[in-house]
Amino acid sequence: MIDVDRVCEELKQYSQFQKLADQLAEQLAKRLAQYLHGDLEKWQQALDALPDITPSSLDLTASAIKIGSANDIDEAARQNITQQLRKVHPWRKGPFDLFGIYIDTEWRSDWKWDRIKSHLKPLKDRLILDVGCGNGYYGWRMLGEGAGYVIGIDPTQAYIVQFQAMQKYIQAPNIQVLPLAMEDMPQNMQAFDTVFSMGVLYHRKSPIDHLLELRDSLRDGGELVLETLIIEGDERSVLMPQRRYAQMRNVWFIPSVAALMLWLKRSGFENIRCVDITKTTTAEQRTTPWMTYQSLADFLDPSNTDLTKEGLPAPVRATVIAKKS
Repeated sequence: MIDVDRVCEELKQYSQFQKLADQLAEQLAKRLAQYLHGDLEKWQQALDALPDITPSSLDLTASAIKIGSANDIDEAARQNITQQLRKVHPWRKGPFDLFGIYIDTEWRSDWKWDRIKSHLKPLKDRLILDVGCGNGYYGWRMLGEGAGYVIGIDPTQAYIVQFQAMQKYIQAPNIQVLPLAMEDMPQNMQAFDTVFSMGVLYHRKSPIDHLLELRDSLRDGGELVLETLIIEGDERSVLMPQRRYAQMRNVWFIPSVAALMLWLKRSGFENIRCVDITKTTTAEQRTTPWMTYQSLADFLDPSNTDLTKEGLPAPVRATVIAKKS
C-alpha cells in the first residue's frame, strides 16, 4: 500500500525533514503492521486494475481537479475506470474530473477552498501538513497554488487508496497522503510553514491538546489554518453534545468563535483572525452516486432545518487563521 522507504527518502530531500524522516517512517511502518482494513485487498485490486494512461493535460487549479480529457480514453476504458473507482466508496472530498469522468463527491470541497484561499499566505514553495486530509483533494489544490511539498495524514485507508488512484495519473513527486493520525506524528516537529486542520477539532476529546500538537508541528512564525464547527456565543460558550451531533457519535466540543480564538491564544498563537463563517447547506454536503450513504439532509430536523435531529443548532463552520508566536 505504502512504500515506506521511498517516503523516507523523499522527505530527506528537505532539510526540515532530515531528522524527522526516519521517525515518520518508523511510525508509518508500525501503523501499517498494526491495522489493515478488511477491504484493503479489494481496494488494492481496484487500484491495480486501473489502466496505464498518460493524461493529455492537468489542471490542479480547477474546481473539479482536472486530469486529462474525455478524448484520452475509449468507452471500454471509461467503464473500467468508473467501475474500479466506485469500488473504493465513499468519495467524500472533491470533486474530480478524471478523463471526463466526473466524480461528484459528498462535499463540494471546492466551495470551502474558494472561501479561504484568498486569506492564506501565498503557498508557493511552502512545506505543508494537512491533518485529516481525506483523499488529498485540498493537497492537490495546494500544489495548484505552488506549494513546495504537501504531507496529508488521515487514518482512513480507503481515502489513501483514492489518493493513490489520482496520483497514478497525476504523478506529482511533492505530495504524500499517509495513513496516520496526528498522534502518530513525531512530537515537536517545528518543520512546516503551513498546517491545515479542517474538520478535525470537534472530533478531538481534548481540543487544546490538538491545538498544541498543531502549534508544535509549525516552524516559528508558521501559519495555522483551522476550520471547525462553531456555535453562537461569547468566549465562555461551548457546546458538548450529550450523545450525538448530526448523528455523529464522535463530536466532543463545539466552541463559539470567541472561545476558539481564546483557545488559540492560550495555545501559543497570535494574529488570530476569523476569515469565514458559513452555514453548511444540503447543496454543499449531500448524497451523490459516488457517496450513497446518508448525508446532511438526513441529519437535520425535517420540520426545522436550523436544527439537527437531536435538536441542536445545525452545522455552521468557521475558518480561523493564526500565526505561531
